Amino acid sequence: MAGEKVHLTGAKETLLMTLYGKALESRLPHSLLADHFADEAVRKIDYDFSRLKVDENLGIGLAIRAKTLDVRVEDFLARNPGAIVLHLGCGLDTRVFRVDPPPGVDWFDVDYSQVIELRRRLYPSRDHYHLIASSVTEAGWLAAVPRNRPAMVVAEGLTPYLPADEGLRLVSRLVSHLAGGELMFDAYSRFGLTLLRLNPTIKVTGAEVHWAIDDPHELELAVPKLRFVEDISAYKPEHAARMGWSAKLFVRLWKHIPALRKVGRLLRYRF
Repeated sequence: MAGEKVHLTGAKETLLMTLYGKALESRLPHSLLADHFADEAVRKIDYDFSRLKVDENLGIGLAIRAKTLDVRVEDFLARNPGAIVLHLGCGLDTRVFRVDPPPGVDWFDVDYSQVIELRRRLYPSRDHYHLIASSVTEAGWLAAVPRNRPAMVVAEGLTPYLPADEGLRLVSRLVSHLAGGELMFDAYSRFGLTLLRLNPTIKVTGAEVHWAIDDPHELELAVPKLRFVEDISAYKPEHAARMGWSAKLFVRLWKHIPALRKVGRLLRYRF
């Protein structure tokens, strides 16, 4: 049977990088993610993944980031059993299946219509799971989201591709619409964006990166309802043990050199 053909370019095409990296990591012994949905999706898609130059080191790094976000989502839902989850720029990520939220939770995956249609062909439906076909920067899609329940808003691999002004407007709309909750996403410093532009995958896809966040408190000033909670290293040495020697060295440097820690990290806010 012919595979699912995809025709994605620019930032949209980078979702195939994260999907493939997580699938690679999930094939390893003692996988952190054990994401069989991602692995099956890769096998169903008719696409030359080799052009993205994703290796096991990158796959492990992507899995560490994803697992860190998964754990924070699970923790929030344990504290707020009637919550909603907004997964912005979901791409082909299978977080909803990895987290497997309880019945009282409504989960919303938001992305471009082209991406949502692909998700519908690749993944099963489930109760209380909603797909919203829209750019996250469009204002209208939030009308479909309840505003009277605690919300966990998570974005992975999204913010650097947004122009800073659009990103701030998005955050402002979210905290104005929602009753309260948490917001968590990965962010990059200006130096981090420079490194991203040198990344072979970014070069191959032609994706452009824009939004740098050097100081997490910048968002508190721009969106007063936000309260910064913590920044979390995108890499954990204990999880990086399976990486090659050069990647292990980078993770050690990442841990001890403050400027490198700001290159890419996970930021968590309350509102």
